[in-house]
Amino acid sequence: MNKGLIITLAVVGVLVLFIFFSFKNTYNSMVTEEEKVTKAWSQVENVYQRRSDLIPNIVNTIKGSVTAEKDILVGVMDARAKATQVTVDPSKLTSDQLANFQGAQDGLSSALGRLMVVVEKYPELKSIQGFSDLRIELEGTENRISVERKNFSEAVNTYNTLIRQFPNNIMAGMFGFQKKEYFKSQIGADKAPEVKF
Repeated sequence: MNKGLIITLAVVGVLVLFIFFSFKNTYNSMVTEEEKVTKAWSQVENVYQRRSDLIPNIVNTIKGSVTAEKDILVGVMDARAKATQVTVDPSKLTSDQLANFQGAQDGLSSALGRLMVVVEKYPELKSIQGFSDLRIELEGTENRISVERKNFSEAVNTYNTLIRQFPNNIMAGMFGFQKKEYFKSQIGADKAPEVKF
């Protein structure tokens, strides 16, 4: 073989390997970041589920003390049922899916808020140790929800940035990697709610 042909084949071989490894690394990075979004979403669902699991205990703890407020208790349990029925596929996070999920969770938060207002009318509830413990757990869970939503948003941001950068955007289009949606703040979220226990 002639020396020029060998050098040409070697250069072409190196270029092919370079392109292959570039594509492989970019593709694997996209997969890794997409999996991080899925994991972060799983944690969001986990803390919302924790909150949902606490609600029957809270309702049962105060049920006997707030018999005049049965409609509030029923409203909380109905909102809980609706919130647990809404599911989101993390591989296809659309704004509609997140809006439905958030709407159901907001309904539950609103019902819980009305319940806590009712609790104010019954000072004897504050002295029940089980209720006090559950209220503290619920407050901690609300904080966890905030943290996990933040972590989710960060994972979505990293993923969306990766797939939108050039030349990654070309590969993302070729392999079906699509932009993920963020949680949207609800109207009035810029004002802190007044919470009384």
